[in-house]
Amino acid sequence: MMIIPWEQIDPDTLYNLIEAFVLREGTDYGEQEKTLAVKVADVRRQLQSGEAVVVWSQLHETVNILPRGRFQPD
Repeated sequence: MMIIPWEQIDPDTLYNLIEAFVLREGTDYGEQEKTLAVKVADVRRQLQSGEAVVVWSQLHETVNILPRGRFQPD
């Protein structure tokens, strides 16, 4: 896997990537469910702060978002 700088991704593509990631996660947010827009904004903030990274897996030919601590280069 390798990190893809989120700043180099077209803004519409990045939004779609984050939205797909959020919808795929299916995380329970407790009693107060967050809106999709809030979840997308949270992930964007994590990318901007470096807490999360966009990664490309050549083996699987997929793009994903991971917490920086879970990223392990091939």
